[in-house]
Amino acid sequence: MRLFTFFIFALFAISGCTSKPEGIQPVKDFRLDRYLGTWYEIARLPHSFEEGLTQVTATYSLAEDGSVKVINRGYDGEDNKWDEAEGKALFVEDEQTAHLKVSFFGPFYASYVVIALDENYQYAMVTGPDRDYLWILSRNPSMQEDLLRSLVSKAEGMGYDTGKLIYVKQDMHRAE
Repeated sequence: MRLFTFFIFALFAISGCTSKPEGIQPVKDFRLDRYLGTWYEIARLPHSFEEGLTQVTATYSLAEDGSVKVINRGYDGEDNKWDEAEGKALFVEDEQTAHLKVSFFGPFYASYVVIALDENYQYAMVTGPDRDYLWILSRNPSMQEDLLRSLVSKAEGMGYDTGKLIYVKQDMHRAE
């Protein structure tokens, strides 16, 4: 009985990870081909899997099986090395709705919801399954201050605790 209870709990936990925060809507008329490529992390809410990392980027490309290949990369100054994780993303709804699920660990998926996107695909705001996750991304390693303030204000209006945002250093030239 304990195993069955654990299985049901795990099933609900996994399925809940691909949900959207209440009241938050993903970008519609999304074009994956325009979203592919490298994005620089400008700001994020803190979480353990990026703790201490700077120079963080996310690179998206189309995989042979039609999924999205995800490479997250960041510099760990304490260990003086680059950390990299490769994952896979799939659409949760249709391909015109910017709600994906991403996995870095086998069958376990987490929500990836684009909640703001520049019409020219130059900046984006992304959330996870709840308001504990938020990323502000840019095609460039820096962002104009007024644009960043506007995005932070928008996120605050959506209920995110923007006072906890970490502004990510993007000042090194990284070796490829």
